[in-house]
Amino acid sequence: MSTSSAHDNGDTGAAGEPEGPGAGGYLPDSPAARLQALFEGHRLTPTQRRIAHSMVRRAAEVPFLSSVELAELAGVSQPSVTRFAVALGFDGYPALRKHLREVAPVEQNGEPGSYNEYQQAVEAEIENLRNLAEVLADPRPVQQAGRLLAASRPLAVLGLRAAASQAYGFAYFAAKVHPDVRLLNEGGTMIHDRIDAAVRAGATTLLCFALPRHPREVVDTLGYAKSAGLTVVTVADSAFAPVAKVSDLLLPAAVGTGLAFDTACAPMLLGRVLLEAMCDDLPDAQARLEEFDSRAAARGLFVE
Repeated sequence: MSTSSAHDNGDTGAAGEPEGPGAGGYLPDSPAARLQALFEGHRLTPTQRRIAHSMVRRAAEVPFLSSVELAELAGVSQPSVTRFAVALGFDGYPALRKHLREVAPVEQNGEPGSYNEYQQAVEAEIENLRNLAEVLADPRPVQQAGRLLAASRPLAVLGLRAAASQAYGFAYFAAKVHPDVRLLNEGGTMIHDRIDAAVRAGATTLLCFALPRHPREVVDTLGYAKSAGLTVVTVADSAFAPVAKVSDLLLPAAVGTGLAFDTACAPMLLGRVLLEAMCDDLPDAQARLEEFDSRAAARGLFVE
């Protein structure tokens, strides 16, 4: 069961800017980087950006997909795929697919048709993790984020709706090493008050987890955080995500869309990587962890 059509898209705009070692943070010679480089500089509609995002996520398969299959993958109509190809300067989708096979040849791994829908979901998540590994080949963006998170006292962590669990998980572990972590996982009229309170207390950075479907409230909240003087670091499913325009540093980690509800293994893992990078810039992180372990042992907190 696919939920591709449930994903929101941002305003009409360019397909994204290069970041990290290659386009979109991928290794320069990877299929995903070559695809994203193809989209750069083009003004795409929200529907076309959805198609582009789907192609990047499934870069290894795209040269072998028909226009109908790509339309189903992106949750759009087949004519939308044709118009997308024309927007990129090709005569139609067959010309685009021919171009992809010539400039970005890849080998299909295994027999996708031999997997059931549950196995396909797992395989898709494995591919998302491989793409994340490509992004992390250049550690500088994550290291920059780690420095920003470590220096912010307090550190605000935002995640609403589908992303609330990601924010909670990060905040739970971060509180073991960071002196003041403030979780913002409930929206409403008070969220601006909580941001104001964090800024008054000395906060300089807000970490946001943003997952599809992207709530309008998240975009509005990040805009307010920036206006309040906070640096916004965002973990999002794509460089095309609507939160990109209100983020100072965006770190992409794709979600799986093959099941009734999205899967978010890559964003969760990226959150743990950010924790590691933050610890590297907290000189007393190890001491805090050892202190916690001692107290946990004294209280019999965990079953041995």
